[in-house]
Amino acid sequence: MGKSERILFTVGYSNRPFDQFVTLLKVNRIDVLVDVRTIPKSRHRPEFNIDSLPGELEAAGVSYIHMKGLGGLRKPMANSVNSGWINESFRGFADYMQTEQFRDALTDLQDLAGKNKVAIMCAEGNPFSCHRSLIADAMLVRGYRVYEISGGTRLSIHKLTPFAEVSGENITYGGKNDTLQRT
Repeated sequence: MGKSERILFTVGYSNRPFDQFVTLLKVNRIDVLVDVRTIPKSRHRPEFNIDSLPGELEAAGVSYIHMKGLGGLRKPMANSVNSGWINESFRGFADYMQTEQFRDALTDLQDLAGKNKVAIMCAEGNPFSCHRSLIADAMLVRGYRVYEISGGTRLSIHKLTPFAEVSGENITYGGKNDTLQRT
């Protein structure tokens, strides 16, 4: 991966032990971890709470940034253009992707990724069960290669959601969802 390539990584902490999670970041030479959880806390995994995570990552040589503007937990709009999503949380986030607030947050992420090796993080281990896959779609149509950190140096390349409809840098999901994933 050359320096001029526009690249973003995604990762979910899921049930990984914290030291294994940090090792994944280090092995993949991640400089900055961007937390895309709306509420950067976990009842079940307190080591991933905003109270402790930044310091622990800093000690490992990884910077931490919380970007609430890229957080999930969004409600669908009454006039949603994203009817391809059966799952309301995905439809809600796809609706949020149409807003200026989302575009501003995405611009901040692009600026950061232009200067650093960045991974966006959420709780879900499977990227297709997480809104970070929609963020990955948005970065993909902006010319980024997006990789999911699965384990060790094993990376999966992100592919655009099959029923996504792209117009310039805008994505909607009004098409027919024939996939069994992310419904």
